[in-house]
Amino acid sequence: MKNLRLKSARAGKDLSQQELADLVGVSRQTINAIEKGDYNPTIRLCLAICHVLGKTLDELFWEEEDN
Repeated sequence: MKNLRLKSARAGKDLSQQELADLVGVSRQTINAIEKGDYNPTIRLCLAICHVLGKTLDELFWEEEDN
């Protein structure tokens, strides 16, 4: 599942994938894979991304349940 909320939050801060990657200590490819839904990040990485983007885990990574 694509993480469009992460991509939107990153764009809202005017950060490129590379800039976000540098700020959280991973490669650009890792950020790209998270946004595409091809990589499940560790909780530590999720928290680092949330901190940089000023968002909560729920806002960026919680999947909505289908009712």
